Amino acid sequence: MEDEKIIELYWQRKETAIGETQKKYDRYLGGISYRILSNKEDSAECVNDTYLAAWNAMPPHRPSVLAAFLGKITRQLSIDKYRRRNSAKRRPSEYALSLEELEDCVSGTDTLKEKTDLMLLAEAITEYLRGLPEESRKIFLCRYFYADSIQEIASYQHASPSKIKSQLHRTRIGLRAHLEQAGWTL
Repeated sequence: MEDEKIIELYWQRKETAIGETQKKYDRYLGGISYRILSNKEDSAECVNDTYLAAWNAMPPHRPSVLAAFLGKITRQLSIDKYRRRNSAKRRPSEYALSLEELEDCVSGTDTLKEKTDLMLLAEAITEYLRGLPEESRKIFLCRYFYADSIQEIASYQHASPSKIKSQLHRTRIGLRAHLEQAGWTL
C-alpha cells in the first residue's frame, strides 16, 4: 500500500493503518532498533511502541515522508531504551560504537544551556553535511543516524569496509575542522 493511503487510514482513525504500516515497515524499523539495542525482544518492543506513537501523532501531524517519520520515532524510542537499560552497565551495540567514533567531534550534555548549545551544534553539523558529496553524506548518516555497521554500509555502497572506514574518518576530520572554524572549541 502507498504511504499516502496509509497516512489517510491514520487520519480516518482506522486500525488497519497499524497493520498496513507493520506490513510495509516492520523490517526497516526493526533494523534501526536492533542496531541500537542489539536485542531482538527490546527492538520488537520499540517497533510496536512506534506504531502506537504514530497512531497518537496522526492527526494532527501529517508526515510528508512516512518512512522517515517512523524511522525517527523508532530511533528515539530505541535510544531512550538503550539509555535506560545501560545506565549502570555497558552492552556493545552499533549505536555505542558509532558514538565512540564521534566522541572527538561532539560530546553529550544535560543542562538547559548545554541543550540549547546542542541545538546550535546540530545546525552546524547539518550545514557541514549539506556541503558533502551525496555518497559521503549517505555513509555518514547510515553510520551515525541509523547506526549501521561498517559491513552493512560497505554492502549498500558496494565498497570495501576499509574504504568506508577511511571515508568516515575523513568525514569526521572535516566535521571537526568545520566545527572548530565555526567557533566550537572541542
